[in-house]
Amino acid sequence: MIENEISKKIIGCAIEVHKNLGVGLLESAYQTCLMYELQKADLKVIKEKSIPIIYKDIKLDHGYRIDLLAEDKVVIELKTVEFLTDVHKAQVLI
Repeated sequence: MIENEISKKIIGCAIEVHKNLGVGLLESAYQTCLMYELQKADLKVIKEKSIPIIYKDIKLDHGYRIDLLAEDKVVIELKTVEFLTDVHKAQVLI
């Protein structure tokens, strides 16, 4: 499955979760429900996948965790904030 097809399924599932839950919950609630919907849509999903930070010759294994990874191709970073900041955007550029 190509990334555009995966993304289309992800967006549909995210809209479904949002329609049912609305706003104001913790990120973990949305994460669990979105993972459920993605699996129902026959997508392989990994929750909280660790990714190292590589700096020159140093590998820091205690780096970041991806909220959800779909089909080993698409990173899903969940945010429960009113506005996205540069810090939020930087988290997905690693």
